[in-house]
Amino acid sequence: QVQLVESGGGLVQAGDSLRLSCAASGRTVSSAFMGWFRQAPGKEREFVATMAGITWSGDRSWYADSVKGRFTISRDNAKDTVYLQMNNVKPEDTAVYYCAAALRGIRVAVSTDYEYWGQGTQVTVSS
Repeated sequence: QVQLVESGGGLVQAGDSLRLSCAASGRTVSSAFMGWFRQAPGKEREFVATMAGITWSGDRSWYADSVKGRFTISRDNAKDTVYLQMNNVKPEDTAVYYCAAALRGIRVAVSTDYEYWGQGTQVTVSS
């Protein structure tokens, strides 16, 4: 079992930066796909970014078009932690952000392919 705990959310203004963290425990996740999804009120959960584990595609990462060029996913395998650096945030980035992990091969943008989820952290961007 893998437990995921997100942190770093908060209230920021448009154009600001924010870094989310997701700490994993229970087992190492260095070989896992680690991703971020978000869900805004009244909307479905959507893919944000994912990074492959060391046994898959090295440090390859994937991004939703809506965040490409503004958000960066990274990981520290020694700490079993994944990060989401959010730059130039926009009001439409307001959502609960969830960390997810998958230990097997997945379709990176498909939420149901992930096995483990955190409880989420709220990000609110004011205009």
